[in-house]
Amino acid sequence: MEVSVLNIKGQDTGRKVSLSDAIYAIEPNDHAIYLDVKLILANQRQGTAKSKERSEVSGSTRKLGRQKGGGGARRGDINSPVLVGGGRVFGPKPRDYGFKLNKKVRQLARKSALSYKAQENAIIVVDEVKMDAPKTKGIIEILNNLKVSGKKTLFVLPGADKVVYLSTRNLQRVSVIAASALNTYKVLNADVMVVAEGALSVIEGNLTK
Repeated sequence: MEVSVLNIKGQDTGRKVSLSDAIYAIEPNDHAIYLDVKLILANQRQGTAKSKERSEVSGSTRKLGRQKGGGGARRGDINSPVLVGGGRVFGPKPRDYGFKLNKKVRQLARKSALSYKAQENAIIVVDEVKMDAPKTKGIIEILNNLKVSGKKTLFVLPGADKVVYLSTRNLQRVSVIAASALNTYKVLNADVMVVAEGALSVIEGNLTK
């Protein structure tokens, strides 16, 4: 499929770029998307929740009463889980929530997400996104020129650009990512993608390896 290339003023440059059908026009696989998004969100979890079991609770190990005949549950010591202030049974422990997902499945998920965006005509290609100094006003002007103001927008650049990043930092519905770091969650979480022309080759290189 072909897409017109605009400049940051929203004007048509007269050029068109061809988006690879192998990436932007496949039959989306919803299950691959689900697995990849689940993995991305799982990797963001800290996994530091921890509660003390009976062996970790501070307290005497003196036996509180006779083993049988008390009329209630056995209580070995004051740290017993059946008592208030005792240890917790099967409580959370520090853990890694990540899991293994094959590289080809993750690639399929990214292609599927990009295909959804292409179907929705939610991919805008610009010749470049360049700013001389960090200015939030400059990014707002670009959004207005491209007629995407008010939409959740993802700028995809060929590489890291600190000036553009700092310019978007105060805008809640705007984010920036390098093409090499593009992932399924970022694509789906945006209403529209503004992709620099130079980023297209990076995306294609990553997804056709």
